[in-house]
Amino acid sequence: MEDTICAISTAVGVGGISIIRVSGNDSIKLVNSIFKGKDLTKVDSNTINYGHIVYNNEIIDEVLVSIMRAPKTYTKENIVEINSHGGIAVTNKILEILLLIGCREAEPGEFTKRAFLNGRIDLIKAESVIDVINAETENARSLSVNNLTGKLSSIIREVKKELLALEANIEVNIDYPEYEDIEDITNEKAIIALEKITEKFDELIKESKTGKIIKNGLDVAIIGAPNVGKSSILNALLEENKAIVTDIEGTTRDIVEGRIILNGIMINFIDTAGIRETKDIVEKIGVDKSLEKLNDADLVILVLDGSRKLIEDEKELIEKVKTKNHIIFINKNDLNKKLNIEGITGNAKETNGLDDLKKAIIKEIESNTNINKDMTYISNARQLSLIKKADNSLKKALQGLKENIPVDVITIDIESAKNNLGEILGENYKEDLLDELFSRFCIGK
Repeated sequence: MEDTICAISTAVGVGGISIIRVSGNDSIKLVNSIFKGKDLTKVDSNTINYGHIVYNNEIIDEVLVSIMRAPKTYTKENIVEINSHGGIAVTNKILEILLLIGCREAEPGEFTKRAFLNGRIDLIKAESVIDVINAETENARSLSVNNLTGKLSSIIREVKKELLALEANIEVNIDYPEYEDIEDITNEKAIIALEKITEKFDELIKESKTGKIIKNGLDVAIIGAPNVGKSSILNALLEENKAIVTDIEGTTRDIVEGRIILNGIMINFIDTAGIRETKDIVEKIGVDKSLEKLNDADLVILVLDGSRKLIEDEKELIEKVKTKNHIIFINKNDLNKKLNIEGITGNAKETNGLDDLKKAIIKEIESNTNINKDMTYISNARQLSLIKKADNSLKKALQGLKENIPVDVITIDIESAKNNLGEILGENYKEDLLDELFSRFCIGK
C-alpha cells in the first residue's frame, strides 16, 4: 500500500459536482503539482481550498480541493478530494491527469480495504459500508449504520473477551495448581460460563432472520393454477403493468418480479407460471421454476379462482403451502361464488381486496420479525456462518463437560470458537476473502 490511488467517487454522468478521491502518502504532493492556488503541502488538514487544475499550462477546471492529513482520515493515509464540475469529460480528464503524474487507479472498494488493513475499521464495519450504500429502506439504512458504528462489533468483541478470560483461567489452573489465590475452574463453573455465551449466540442466530429480512427484503411468491389472476394481482400490488395479462391460460411462462415497500420492509413479489401438469416443454420449465420459488419464498400467496371449484392441482398446492408461511387470496369475487374456503376475497382487476392482502402481508412481517429500536442484527451470511460454527464448538465443549471430560480438554473447542469470532472481526483472514469481499464495492469507495 505504498502507492497512491485515485478514483472517481461520484456517479459518472452530468451533475452539479464530481469528486475525484486520491489516497496515499504522496497524494497531497501529487495533487499540488497540478493545482494553481494555495500551496496544498502547507495548508491545514480538513480545509477546502479554491483554485484550478492546470496541466501543460492549460486550465482544466475550476475546483475546490479538500485536504485531509493522516492518520485522521478514512484510510488513515493522506487523502485529497478534488471537487470539480460534474461533466463527464472534465471528470475523466482530471482522472487521466492524475494517472499520468503517478497515481494508480483504485480497484473496487480499495479505499475501504485500506481503511481495514490500516486498522481504522474491522471487517464487520467494512461490510456495513457497502450495506449502507445499497440500503433501499429506512430500516435497512438503520441496521447498516448501527453495524457501521460498531454495535455488533462490540458484542462480538465482548464474547471473545469472555472466552479468552475463561481459556486463560483454565490454563493457569493447569500450569500453576499450587497457587491458592487462583480461582479453581471446575467443570461446573465452566459450564455456567459457556451456557451464558451460547445463549447470546442462540439469540443472535434467532434474530438473524429479522436482519436478513430488513437487509434483503421479504421474498413473496404468488402461485396458483393457470388463469386465476396471479399477474393481475402483481400488477395491482405494484400499481404498474409489470406482467402481461390475457385470458389465455399459460400466458406467464417465466418468473416476473417487482418490489414495493410495506411497513419499512422491501417486499420482493415473484409472479410465477401457472402450476399444472403439462406436456409443453417450455411451460414445464416455467412450472418447475414456480415450484422452486414456492419452496424458497419467505411467504407464499396462493391465488384461487372463487368462481369455480378446486381442481386437483390446486388441492395439491394447498397441501404444499401448509408447511410455509402463506396467505390464501380468493380472486374473482365479482363472479358467482363456487368456492367455499377460508381466505381473503377480492377482484384483482378492480383492486378489490388488495388493501386486505397488504394488511395480511404486514401481519406476516410482524409475526416473523422482531424489529426493535436497537437494530443490532446479523444480516451477513459470512458472519452468520462463523457465529454458527463458534456456537457449535462451544456446545460441543458443553456436552463434553457434562460428560465429565477434563476441563483442560475443552480449550481446543474454546480456541476454535475464539478463532471464528476473530474471523468475523477480520483479526484473522485469508487474502482471497478480502479480494472477494471488496470486489462487491464500487470503484471510489
